[in-house]
Amino acid sequence: MTKYPARRYQIFGKLFSKFALLAALTAILPWFASARSKGATSTLRTRHAATKRATTRHAAVRRSTVRRATVRTVAARRRVVRHHYYRRPWLSTYINDPGKGDDAQFDDPVVRQAALEALGEQNGTVVAVDPSNGRILSIVNQKLAYSAGFEPCSTLKPVIAVAALENHIITPDTMVRIGRRRYMDLTEALAHSNNEFFQQLGGRLGFSTVHHYDSLFGLGERAGYGIEDEQPGVLPAAPPAYGGVERMCSFGEGIRMTPLQLAAIVSTIANGGTLYYLQYPQTAEAAQNFQPRVRRTLAIAPLLPDLRQGMLAAVLYGTARQSNDPDGEQALGKTGTCNDPTMGGRLGWFASYAGQENPKIVLVVLLRGLQRIVNGPHAADVAGKIYRDLYQQKYFVSKPADTAAASASTGGTQR
Repeated sequence: MTKYPARRYQIFGKLFSKFALLAALTAILPWFASARSKGATSTLRTRHAATKRATTRHAAVRRSTVRRATVRTVAARRRVVRHHYYRRPWLSTYINDPGKGDDAQFDDPVVRQAALEALGEQNGTVVAVDPSNGRILSIVNQKLAYSAGFEPCSTLKPVIAVAALENHIITPDTMVRIGRRRYMDLTEALAHSNNEFFQQLGGRLGFSTVHHYDSLFGLGERAGYGIEDEQPGVLPAAPPAYGGVERMCSFGEGIRMTPLQLAAIVSTIANGGTLYYLQYPQTAEAAQNFQPRVRRTLAIAPLLPDLRQGMLAAVLYGTARQSNDPDGEQALGKTGTCNDPTMGGRLGWFASYAGQENPKIVLVVLLRGLQRIVNGPHAADVAGKIYRDLYQQKYFVSKPADTAAASASTGGTQR
């Protein structure tokens, strides 16, 4: 009987131990859960603080970036405002009816219509001249053609070529070094309008010689006879401060040339050396009694074949290739592209003549504006459209041959 109470005590002891353990666990678990919750909360708070700091830094960076972008935008707008002359209407690339206001009563109607259609609404002028006598056939946008003149850009290079050939600075086959491993002759230099080539020629010729030939071809004086609104342009008496005579020979730096002067220069090259006064009949009597007037005769005929070869190469595969018409009348020409340092914007020149054996017409195209389409190759494209239009209308065939050019090419060079 004594063993049962002892066993009962053992059972009660075990139950008590289990209840004590359960009570202890019940007491410990809430504390552990609370501690774990506090740890998790602390971790979340740490993460939140880190995220907040990162967000703050990101926002600061964004504000700084936006602020810098805003400053740049405002500065750019201020720069545009400072160059307010770009908003002048005469610097627009396109204008309505460039021929409006022209006195064209005695123009050649075929030439004028072709020029108007080719020029379209582009801000520019077209001057057409008969190289055999100096008669102006048509001027589209006479106001621009009669202006004070513009930088010639590269259209002055044929004059520099004549000076270099006549003074034996180069021969047609002379290879001039234009780069580390590049050499070029006169034909290629004219075809691709290489500036380094002509800068070297200018340095070898010197300013006095360059000035002499520029004056000989009519720069610095009115090209026309009896054209009241024409301006004489500018031929500087000293080398330009920027680039000197070298840049003067590659870009025409410091020179202001009118479209009429350029037309007279190209007419002289086309007809063999006779520099005519350009005449623009404005009455029926003047048109009926027209007589050529020679300003002077230049003995440059032996040099012209080499010069013409370069101008032909420019049209066939060079900077003026957009003017080429393989099936039409062959043209020879020279392009010019540069910025206008006086009025702002860009300039695009193309001076040319059609008919190698018997030149029939000289075309000078000048374009102005702000867009990159304003350049010499695009001016050549305008002239090419005129040539193609005239060819389709049999203009070159129907125009009688004029032997005045051949007879006028004789005589001594006036210095």
